Amino acid sequence: MAFLAGASLAYTFLDGALIAAEIKEMAEVAKSGVAVPESVLKKQKRAEEWALAKTKEVEESKKKKVETRKLICKKARDYAQEYENQDKELIQLKREARLKGGFYVNPEAKLLFIVRIRGINAMHPTTKKILQLLRLRQIFNGVFLKVNKATMNMLHRVEPYVTYGYPNLKSVRELIYKRGYGKLNKQRIPLTDNALVDQALGKFGIICMEDLIHEILTVGPHFKEANNFLWPFQLKAPLGGLKKKRNHYVEGGDAGNREDFINELIRRMN
Repeated sequence: MAFLAGASLAYTFLDGALIAAEIKEMAEVAKSGVAVPESVLKKQKRAEEWALAKTKEVEESKKKKVETRKLICKKARDYAQEYENQDKELIQLKREARLKGGFYVNPEAKLLFIVRIRGINAMHPTTKKILQLLRLRQIFNGVFLKVNKATMNMLHRVEPYVTYGYPNLKSVRELIYKRGYGKLNKQRIPLTDNALVDQALGKFGIICMEDLIHEILTVGPHFKEANNFLWPFQLKAPLGGLKKKRNHYVEGGDAGNREDFINELIRRMN
């Protein structure tokens, strides 16, 4: 994409140079005292207007890019501070609970990450349909999901075929930066530039990768749009393999809810 951007910029400069050369040639003809046809004068005037408009457009584009870059940097700093404050608050609450002789219970998770671990053999049609609705069409595909009654009921139906848990900030960030693909014009596009995120989700106030990560992690008001923009993650087979994918995680297998231990699995599959 960087190559295409560079090529388009080169063409813009080339057009500008050709227009400038044309204007210069016409000016020389006019100075020589030869009668200039009206069509040539009109063409000269039009070429000057085009050159001026193109210069103005390039300047505005540069200015906008600088402003956007500053805004993105500010947002990234604010999010980093927010995550740091949350960690400090969690540590403080745990210490207070310990001093009172109790223990701190984490609030109920709002975000799930689901990975499909089994194929299609001997699968019930309802289970197959639910996996399609969850966008888990291939083995080792992964998606984010909002925790609510409907999604939990769906997960209970497909539990033998998937494993899921509660991803942390590190997992969400690594997945999106390393294996993140977006859906633009029904095409799977790698997320290599903030401009792609801005193009698809700018109307929801999500203009960069950090905005996208924050929206997914906090399950914000536009989680649905952000999650639909992300293509299902195509993960590799876990390093070290799976134990026994036909058994539940609590029985020493791999299927079902593994809560915070999903982060260890993501590290092995990312």
